[in-house]
Amino acid sequence: MDYKASGVDIDAGNETVRRIRGLARSTFTSGVLSDIGSFGGLFQIEPGRYREPVLVSSADGVGTKLKVAFMANKHDTVGADLVNHCVNDILVQGAEPLFFLDYLATGRLSPSVAESIVSGMATACRDNGCALLGGETAEMPGFYADGEYDIAGFIVGVVDRPRLINGRAVAVGDRLVGVPSSGLHTNGYSLARRIAFDTVGLKVDSHVGELGMTVGEALLEPHRSYLPMIKPLLAAGRIKGMAHITGGGITENLPRVLPHGTAAVVQRSSWTVPPLFQWLQRAGNVPDDDMLRTFNMGIGLIVVVAADQAEALIDELAARGGRDARVIGEVVAGEPPSVSYV
Repeated sequence: MDYKASGVDIDAGNETVRRIRGLARSTFTSGVLSDIGSFGGLFQIEPGRYREPVLVSSADGVGTKLKVAFMANKHDTVGADLVNHCVNDILVQGAEPLFFLDYLATGRLSPSVAESIVSGMATACRDNGCALLGGETAEMPGFYADGEYDIAGFIVGVVDRPRLINGRAVAVGDRLVGVPSSGLHTNGYSLARRIAFDTVGLKVDSHVGELGMTVGEALLEPHRSYLPMIKPLLAAGRIKGMAHITGGGITENLPRVLPHGTAAVVQRSSWTVPPLFQWLQRAGNVPDDDMLRTFNMGIGLIVVVAADQAEALIDELAARGGRDARVIGEVVAGEPPSVSYV
């Protein structure tokens, strides 16, 4: 018996590396000092660009959105999801991404599927000005079902310490500016899948009239990156805090950027909940509180600014692709930091 007979195909692994090497190289920035295949990735921060550089890191996954990708046999968008989610997580602290690493694990390695996943990652890395510096592809027979895999990402970014956004400047009276999401992003898929495929009984290619597309297309809409619209605004120093609305919704994520002594009031009528969320709630008979703690409900990012800066910020966001950003609430006195809805 040899290694291939036990389920691990080294030749498939080598073919995967051959296919993705060019994709990764296409993302390399001037700071990259190593090539794909090294034991460790090397990156140099541009000398003199930062007075007090602070590295900001984050790691995340795509969750059970992958199940929809398996059903649809579409794998490039989840790669972009992974990158954009991680980019947003460090952006809320004022950081711009430097490099990204990925981990792909599967039961039986398919070079074409791996290439599709990494292609999505590479596209998102280029769009965000971030290098895909390296990663790990693990073939683990017997651990994953045939045709399934898991992916995780790790990102490192940098921010000059005087421009670090940590929420400490947030004060009573500040406004909450909500920026629209592009669907479910990467959270709430266990509930969404149960509603769409188990309760309603749809197939991934079933067309849903009120969504104007198939349920698979709606659920695989890529996670939006907020870097292009937010990065140009960071230097002005007007942004006091930002919350990336991921797992836990507004209810759980907004308090993470509020200092002690403050809370948030969110006006639910200030934006129109997108049809996908309305359809899921109705089809699954999901209570309001669960919807707000599971999904982003159409708001993917919340920016906290002084009241007299809110309208100017909204105009600047609109000019950079943040159309339909709006004030959705305000900061009030309260303890501990929490969110209430009116």
